[in-house]
Amino acid sequence: MLEAAQPQGSTSEPPWNTAIPLPSCWDQSFLTNITFLKVLLWLVLLGLFVELEFGLAYFVLSLFYWMYVGTRGPEEKKEGEKSAYSVFNPGCEAIQGTLTAEQLERELQLRPLAGR
Repeated sequence: MLEAAQPQGSTSEPPWNTAIPLPSCWDQSFLTNITFLKVLLWLVLLGLFVELEFGLAYFVLSLFYWMYVGTRGPEEKKEGEKSAYSVFNPGCEAIQGTLTAEQLERELQLRPLAGR
């Protein structure tokens, strides 16, 4: 049923008719240009380091830098988001799809599931 009797501000869910503004074309082209310039700079530096015979070291250090930049810090975690590691979740709750030792044991020994 529709919840027309409740006032608009009493529900915790956002209204369905709110529009999320999409990034403008200028923003997308600016980010694309910046990304292109970064890749171009990296390639130029790679060429320079290859000439100096440090190309492999530059490439490996670049990979480590990309891995560092690509990881999220704990302050970027969203409210209510569960960790992939169950020990960090309240009550050690595992996320959906996690293979537990009990489930693996049941499947290997071909025991029926508890609820079936």
